Amino acid sequence: MTPQHVDLDVADGVATVTLKRPERLNALTFESYAELRDLIPALPLRGDVRAVVLTGQGRGFCAGGDVEEIIGELTRMETPRLLAFTRMTGAVVRALRECPLPVIAAVNGIAAGAGAVIALACDFRLLARAASFAFLFTRVGLTGADMGAAYLLPRLIGLGRATELLMLGERVEAERAVEIGLANRVVDDVHEEATALARRLADGPAFAYANTKVMLTREQDLDLAGALEMDALVQSLLMTASDFRDFYANWSAKR
Repeated sequence: MTPQHVDLDVADGVATVTLKRPERLNALTFESYAELRDLIPALPLRGDVRAVVLTGQGRGFCAGGDVEEIIGELTRMETPRLLAFTRMTGAVVRALRECPLPVIAAVNGIAAGAGAVIALACDFRLLARAASFAFLFTRVGLTGADMGAAYLLPRLIGLGRATELLMLGERVEAERAVEIGLANRVVDDVHEEATALARRLADGPAFAYANTKVMLTREQDLDLAGALEMDALVQSLLMTASDFRDFYANWSAKR
């Protein structure tokens, strides 16, 4: 697909997806939600993408849903259309979590509301020093459990801290985000660092990375016995793959 509401650039196995409404801090519209929902699952099918970077133009990562273009419209919709919309927003998060490629959020500025959850759904979060998070849903009179936030956030930072962030909707600055486990690290040039990490992943064992992501996602809701059985099945599968055999051949030849 050729996206219209986000930029897509593919080079050296890395797809960079850029939200491109810098004048609105990359606030989302109905169209950009739908495009992300459809674009993310399409990337693994291209054959030339092994890692993904998700970022925003200008000084913001994503300020959430546009107040006029989305929130204003939602107040005039009936329940069936509202449900269709909320399911679409959830589908973006599901696409990110189920994508077999590693996805890096290069959070270059504010990530608020839906933008914060989209970053949360990525596998890595690298933050610019000016970046911040804010889960603003209760601030607009909605539940903090939006787009899977109440599922993902406690698993990342614990129930107590997740309760605080989702209830109060207060801003979390970059250094604090790293301290509580919401982000991986703060960097000086977030786009450069995210691209370097993506290229490292793109050059690595893609099948192993894909299955590691699948297991991390699926095993959260399994008991230990179920997780061990899934590990055994998937690990035996990867033992038949070329990366595993190549490792042993290279090790044996002292390469």
